[in-house]
Amino acid sequence: MIVDDHAVVREGLRVFLGLQDDIEVVGEAADGSAALEQAELLRPDVVLMDLVMPRLDGLSAMRSLRARLPECRVIVLTSFLEDERLLPAIEAGAAGYLLKDAAPSELARAIRAAHAGEAVIDPTVAARLVRTLSERPTGHSEQAGALTRRELEVLGLIARGRSNKRIALELGISEKTVKAHVGHLLAKLGVSDRTQAALMAVRQGLV
Repeated sequence: MIVDDHAVVREGLRVFLGLQDDIEVVGEAADGSAALEQAELLRPDVVLMDLVMPRLDGLSAMRSLRARLPECRVIVLTSFLEDERLLPAIEAGAAGYLLKDAAPSELARAIRAAHAGEAVIDPTVAARLVRTLSERPTGHSEQAGALTRRELEVLGLIARGRSNKRIALELGISEKTVKAHVGHLLAKLGVSDRTQAALMAVRQGLV
């Protein structure tokens, strides 16, 4: 489902995504309130959510959506990179955070990743997140101390917005092995997805 207050943006996204064989646009909304109504009716797997909208903003809508439909994955698609919007969106459980100048192919990849339980964060966003949170590390947690050296390496690359394929290339291991490491580190950290793992990593000064 597409949620954006600009009709031309919704139309452009709908047309592009309609060309993807494995993606179906089931609905759209122009503000957060309408998004919640539509989501409860349509039960989308993934929602593309703008942050700045009338009536109910994207962040508030995302929090409500997470409570009402926890299985629904939300990808933030916005023009804004300010810390006061970025960090709350990640903390609210965004399955991805992309800027509106992202390539169409990157958007499609993010949707597929979100549906598969992964997360895609724009590299520019990831770098900003690391800079912001690394200024106030809280020290390593007991869970983080349980990670192996390789898991810490994978976690660091996740926090920098790398995909499993890119991590595999950088570390010289198979993508299947990367997926295994990701699964193990998520379990050890007690988090449900890559975004929350990345947030924990930068908060604790692991990257």
